[in-house]
Amino acid sequence: MDAELIVIGAGPAGLSTALYAARMGLETLVLEKGLAGGLMLEIPLIENYPGFPEGVSGQELAKLMVEQAKIHGVAIRELEEAVELDLKGEVKTVRTNKGFYEAKAIVIATGCSHRKLGVPGEEEFRGRGVSYCGLCDGPLFKGKKVLVVGGGNAAAVTALYLSDLASEVLLVHRRDAFRAEEALVRRMEERGVKFILNSVVTEIFGGEVVEGVRLRNVKTGEESQVEVDGIFIQVGEVPNSELAVRAGVEVDERGFIMVDVRQRTNIAGVFAAGDVTNYPVKQVATAVGQGVTAAVEAYGFVRRPYWFR
Repeated sequence: MDAELIVIGAGPAGLSTALYAARMGLETLVLEKGLAGGLMLEIPLIENYPGFPEGVSGQELAKLMVEQAKIHGVAIRELEEAVELDLKGEVKTVRTNKGFYEAKAIVIATGCSHRKLGVPGEEEFRGRGVSYCGLCDGPLFKGKKVLVVGGGNAAAVTALYLSDLASEVLLVHRRDAFRAEEALVRRMEERGVKFILNSVVTEIFGGEVVEGVRLRNVKTGEESQVEVDGIFIQVGEVPNSELAVRAGVEVDERGFIMVDVRQRTNIAGVFAAGDVTNYPVKQVATAVGQGVTAAVEAYGFVRRPYWFR
């Protein structure tokens, strides 16, 4: 037995699960296909996570979470992707691109990937003006004109971050009101971010690099063209649940793993936490809370204490 608990994914949900499980005494292994922190690494500033009144960057918060987990004995293996699960027996098995592991319980915390627009030019210009990460690619557009697509907190935070770098920031949203917190919307207005509402991107065009986008007003049908040097797409996420589905874990109609209030899936000994689940609120804080619950439940499943039912 390689571990009592294997956690797949090292975002905030996975790291919180691992921390709590290790503190309760479970031998815990975390497998992460990329770098520990997940999409949290791409967030320039998190202003609503409790305990950080001035905000904290996603990279810094991820670093602190990783350090804390390791202090308590968690083994974190980065750049090791789980590619196949066998969850049928009492012993669960995980095959990765580097090895094979066994555990008594599994927590799936694989998070989400960026949702794409699916418009002409998006794939063609990816890495040549099309980006899904403001923190990663923003510095490449210093002094240039950029456009952000989306209406939630992620889009607002990206626009605010880019406003410190770009000469002009436009934000396109398909509705006439934002999902983003009012505080973020007010700050965008104060920072001079220009809003293009009730509009969608229909095409991204250019030569060697992005030169602009074509837009359509969803209410009037009017089409227009805007010249920009870069486009940052922040229109939500899709769950990374394919691995779980192949192993028999139930998902909803959108592909999110179905869990109960104790983070249990339809398979005994298999739990899920964070953005990959059907929990409606996708925030770092809720991912952490789900991770804590998953850890407590996994401990109960593995060790069978007197209070566990």
